[in-house]
Amino acid sequence: MAHDLILPDRVSPTLPGALAVPAAVADAGEAAARRYVEFFMAQIRNPNTRAAYARAASDFFGWCGRHDLVLAAVGPVHVAAWVEGLGRRLSAPSVKQRLAAVRMLYDWLVVGHVVPHNPAAPVRGPKHSAARGKTRMPTREEAKALLSSIPTDTVVGLRDRALIGVLLYTFARVGAATAIRVGDYYPVGKRWWVRLREKGGRHHEMPCHHTLGEWLDAYIETAGIEADTHGPLFRTAKGRTSRLTATAMSQPDVYRMIRRRAEVAGVATQIGCHSWRARGITAYLENGGLLEHAQAMAGHASARTTKLYDRRGEQISLDEVERITL
Repeated sequence: MAHDLILPDRVSPTLPGALAVPAAVADAGEAAARRYVEFFMAQIRNPNTRAAYARAASDFFGWCGRHDLVLAAVGPVHVAAWVEGLGRRLSAPSVKQRLAAVRMLYDWLVVGHVVPHNPAAPVRGPKHSAARGKTRMPTREEAKALLSSIPTDTVVGLRDRALIGVLLYTFARVGAATAIRVGDYYPVGKRWWVRLREKGGRHHEMPCHHTLGEWLDAYIETAGIEADTHGPLFRTAKGRTSRLTATAMSQPDVYRMIRRRAEVAGVATQIGCHSWRARGITAYLENGGLLEHAQAMAGHASARTTKLYDRRGEQISLDEVERITL
């Protein structure tokens, strides 16, 4: 039976932190347990990736425990059977992610001489190809309606408009937006820039759109946080008041805010945080922007990823469907 990576049920007292080790790994000895913990603590720095890979490892070794498999006995056929079972309840991208996590973990164990070979290496995941992303995007009219419906007579309203503006005009991921500090909005000559902290610890800097600059200026001035350059830019409010705290908004905070604003504005599309990234990229391309420039602005390693956010063809498809008449 595999334990969740929270409670130290099977962890040696000498291991750092409170990271639990699955029974199949713990039973292989102290060296195996230590190497397992080091994979998550030292090899993976992004907390979201660490959590996702931990869930994958817990699921896999839980499956091994239910089939009475010890660590040394796991082979490709067992990994393939686990993947087959995942495919009956998870989407292809989720299965591929979990297989990648187990494959990477076993590579780490092989290098550490815990196991002689990687049983996940020869196992192929399900085929998956996406021509466009699944993120639901507001129409141009819905985006305008939502932004215009946000009251700007309170600091919370100014904050929400500025935050959505960052997602829209910088193509930022919500995690990068919530990590912005006051000092990350800064002048270079006569122009203002925004610094984003993206995945992998990368700093991504880009000029600030003039509309976004106006929104940020109004929010920062009203909030009175100009001098707190190391403090979070987007802060939570105290209860239902308009007083801001010194605590940064979390990703769930931003999602709930966007859903509330969408409901008030009567937006029918089920949008979330990532929807504004798609809306911004699509608007840029609709107005004659180049895909390679959108890729650089979004911080994508591949133009294929940026293309998933390009929804210019959706209206063309709808127009063609409407030609079907009897």
